[in-house]
Amino acid sequence: MPRTAFGRPVAPRVRWRRRYVACLVLIDFVAALAASRTVVALLDEADAGFWDQRVFGGTVSAFALVANLGVPLMWMTILAAAGAYDRRALGRGTEELKRVVRANVAMAATVSFLALGFKKDLSRATVAAIILCLLFYALVSRAGARVVLRRIRRVSQRASQRVLLVGRLSDALAVHEVVTRNPGAGLRPIAIHLPHHPRPGERVTAPVPVYVGWDLVPLVQQLGADTIAVCGPASLESYELRKLAWQLEGTGLDLVVVPQVTDVTGPRIHVRPIEGLPLLNVEEPTISGLSLLVKSMLDRAAALVGLLLLSPLLAGIALAIKLTDRGPVLFRQTRIGQEGRAFKVWKFRTMYTDAEQRLEALRDRNESDGLLFKIKDDPRVTPVGRHLRGLSLDELPQLANVLMGQMSLVGPRPLPTEDDDYRGDVRRRLLVRPGITGLWQISGRSDLTWEDAVRLDLHYVDNWSLVYDLGILWKTVSVVLARRGAY
Repeated sequence: MPRTAFGRPVAPRVRWRRRYVACLVLIDFVAALAASRTVVALLDEADAGFWDQRVFGGTVSAFALVANLGVPLMWMTILAAAGAYDRRALGRGTEELKRVVRANVAMAATVSFLALGFKKDLSRATVAAIILCLLFYALVSRAGARVVLRRIRRVSQRASQRVLLVGRLSDALAVHEVVTRNPGAGLRPIAIHLPHHPRPGERVTAPVPVYVGWDLVPLVQQLGADTIAVCGPASLESYELRKLAWQLEGTGLDLVVVPQVTDVTGPRIHVRPIEGLPLLNVEEPTISGLSLLVKSMLDRAAALVGLLLLSPLLAGIALAIKLTDRGPVLFRQTRIGQEGRAFKVWKFRTMYTDAEQRLEALRDRNESDGLLFKIKDDPRVTPVGRHLRGLSLDELPQLANVLMGQMSLVGPRPLPTEDDDYRGDVRRRLLVRPGITGLWQISGRSDLTWEDAVRLDLHYVDNWSLVYDLGILWKTVSVVLARRGAY
């Protein structure tokens, strides 16, 4: 591994980052150019406020120069200033898109300031159209690039950071399990370093090599890692962590500290420094207030629009069920909702009419645990129902439950259980309205264990936001089309 002038090892060149950034620069340039061309094609007075000028002995439209060269170059400059090309934001989902949105706001402010400073009577419709088109094209292209990057990571494990996990074996294995469950996040653990030797007779088993007693920087050099993840509070003393951070200065290596507070993310976490001591301030989860009111209003509006737009599809599904199997089209079942209130959930019937009577005979074939009951090849499911379940179309009538305020578009799934079954931490699922889709649906659905499903639901309850809901809805589409964990 190369070294700096101070003898510190330099992280191996991460070529995928340079290539990815180069692709993003090209994509952003094309997006800005496409936004300008779109506005020119749509608005007849797009060049209002500009005039032709002579350049190199010829006449050139000043608007053409600004639209085809000035806007793209200004856009990429503002993106760079907003950190949209920062390696810490590459492929990080909402964080990357937030920086693009901030850059778009800065772009609008810059254009307005320049127009005012140079006293240009620009068309307001043109400026607004370019800004909006630019935001749309940039977000779509960036989202597409992120999908490609995550797919490369899942398929080939390339374009990922090579991580050395440092900490007690239990803490390191917990982080390893979480990270490897989502290879699209771009973290690939390659080894574990234990701060202390195991006790006599203690057996150490791990899916990656385990090292003890090494200096971390030489070990990173030997392994070719580019990230050190300190797992748990007892992994390193405070002075050791500070010394490690000093050693990594100028090396290009990333240092990640996994806090003791887990499953808490987003706006709930703030760092509050006092006399050089960084305090991790954890806010209370938002389970009431204006945000929930806005969420409820958006849910009902979206449910109403969805029912109207999907009415032909709903009618077709109802007809298919009626023609292939005698019995009711819809299935109603009591579920437990917010604050333990029972309600009737609506679904398209996917099972034969005697499914409830046959349930007890199938108990011993249950492939799930906890409060869940799942069988991959459930004999009670009708042929049409199997296709409906695969694409989650049987859940569409629950838009009526959302419209009535009993459910939300996003939230923990309502389960066919009694209120008394929710005990201990599991009862926190009932603090919010149940949803048609949720975090565990986009993370594996029926393939997950009950423990994982509860963990994901509680994570959602503690960290939900409107932006988080939009992200879950977006991912639901790809999960449903891929039929992952649906049976």
